[in-house]
Amino acid sequence: PSETGEVQQRKEICHWPCRCPPMPTCTPGVSLVKDGCGCCKVCAKQSGETCNEADICDPHKGLYCDYSEDEPRYETGVCAYLVAVGCELNGVYYLNGQTFQPNPLYKCLCVSGAIGCTPVFTPRVAASPCARVKGRKKPGQSTCGLGQHKQLQSTNYRLMSAYRSLPLVLKKKCLVQATPWTPCSRTCGIGMSSRVTNENRKCEMKKEKRLCFIQPCLTNTLKTIKIPKGKTCQPTFQLPTAEKLVFSGCSTTQSYKLTFCGVCLDKRCCIPNKSKMITVQFECPNEGFFKWKMMWITSCVCQRICTAPGDLFSEL
Repeated sequence: PSETGEVQQRKEICHWPCRCPPMPTCTPGVSLVKDGCGCCKVCAKQSGETCNEADICDPHKGLYCDYSEDEPRYETGVCAYLVAVGCELNGVYYLNGQTFQPNPLYKCLCVSGAIGCTPVFTPRVAASPCARVKGRKKPGQSTCGLGQHKQLQSTNYRLMSAYRSLPLVLKKKCLVQATPWTPCSRTCGIGMSSRVTNENRKCEMKKEKRLCFIQPCLTNTLKTIKIPKGKTCQPTFQLPTAEKLVFSGCSTTQSYKLTFCGVCLDKRCCIPNKSKMITVQFECPNEGFFKWKMMWITSCVCQRICTAPGDLFSEL
């Protein structure tokens, strides 16, 4: 209510049952989200654009709808960035929500301490495998059908943004990006973790998997791991002898003396802190050999924040 006592009527924006238009095609870098009414897929509003109950701001860029200028109705607002930390890249500091171009090929955005980048240029259709023909057809007319054109257009945007806090590296005109590795799928024994990265020949975002071995499955871990006197945790430990690794009924051709994460007497848990990637070769009975990338733990840290393995939302 206003100072005069009048009740400000807000326009009813959402209507049910839902009646949705065809799903829109958003420009690269704009999120396709469900509207605020919970009905239809829409292109999220960007910074500085008007927003309301239905037209929501891009949540993946830390935007919210600021209604402060529409007092006292609070019906229409403007998309603005939440107050958050900025980003640093190659010694340059950027504010939260700031867009910048560290390289002519990429446009980047700072969101709450993480940097996401999308390509500035997309491949031209002229470079597609669809041949240009001359003669009875008009010059420059393509032999591609409608379905092939749609398929080609979809491949133009395979290089998607991956938000990360690690330094971005430029390799052969490809701005290498990667999401963090997911937690190991198993707390003991050999498990798997994955990430999405474009560190490949085509500079395309692809899912990458690796083996992980946090702890062996022991009957009594505390008897195997000796915790120093006066301490409550032993961050890392090794087994007495090198052993072959067994995965899917196959064993490694070499024996390894791995470093494992230890245990604590209190409620803390030990997780990998530093690691590197190695390639291990497995030999299968009567089936030949195969190779896998594997995380080689070099150090672990004991902390009170313990999450279940495979929890995709543990860091949110």
